[in-house]
Amino acid sequence: MSYTSKYCYVVFLIISMFSCSDSGHMIKMKGSDTEVNLAVNLSEQFAEENPDFSIAISGGGSGLGITSLLNGQADIANSSRPLSEDEKRLFQQKSIQLKTVVFAEDATAFVVNTNNPLNEVSIQQLASLLNGKYSNWTAVSAENLPVSIYGRQSSSGTYSFVKKKLHIDYSPSAKEMTGNAQILEAIKVDKSGIGYVGAGYISKNASKNHGIKVLKVKENDSSESVSPLDSKAIQQRRYFFQRPLYQFIPTSSWEKVKPFIQYETKGKGRIIIENSGYYLIN
Repeated sequence: MSYTSKYCYVVFLIISMFSCSDSGHMIKMKGSDTEVNLAVNLSEQFAEENPDFSIAISGGGSGLGITSLLNGQADIANSSRPLSEDEKRLFQQKSIQLKTVVFAEDATAFVVNTNNPLNEVSIQQLASLLNGKYSNWTAVSAENLPVSIYGRQSSSGTYSFVKKKLHIDYSPSAKEMTGNAQILEAIKVDKSGIGYVGAGYISKNASKNHGIKVLKVKENDSSESVSPLDSKAIQQRRYFFQRPLYQFIPTSSWEKVKPFIQYETKGKGRIIIENSGYYLIN
């Protein structure tokens, strides 16, 4: 699934709202930009089949969604990472009990401009590119251009996920973008660019990914390179940057959101998850 212009502003605005006269069926969902397009697809279809429900969705990053729960401003926090220990303490201090739902799996894709000759990259090379050790593409390819890094803000779960998996601090020159869509747009026009996005934002049909190339990743120089778009590899857990997608729900909101959770985990939502470029947990 590639992102579309319809959702280019998801980080900033409420993007899915359906009329509803019963405030008890009004669900507020905030958080992960990686999950937001999927959340929109699920919510639209759910609301069509359940017109008495209204779902408002906004992105902004996993951290923002979790903070919204702490402040009583959301019923569901979408998150591409687990809760931190500090966050767990804050919920405990506020006596907010949570239910955790893992409803899908995502793979983080590393993308470069179509004109970049690089097709695959090792974990060590990725780390050196993103932490600034390799400042020119000649370190990994025949391209003689300075490396331009496009990443996310620190509130992003993907920002934290990549940082932890690579055991790095990002280069101070890395550009902090507000969402996946903005990273992809930047890479399209920057031959020297590299960035990371949720694989659900990229079409599995390579001909539709105009201007970008998805790098295959290998754990070391002698290992097999794996694409984040290879569903079989994801099912076999062979891609280094795959991860579960979380939804955190206060127990006070559970009964209200339960029909939607059942729809995405046990009902027709499972088909939507696969069709949207994400992966089922089981």
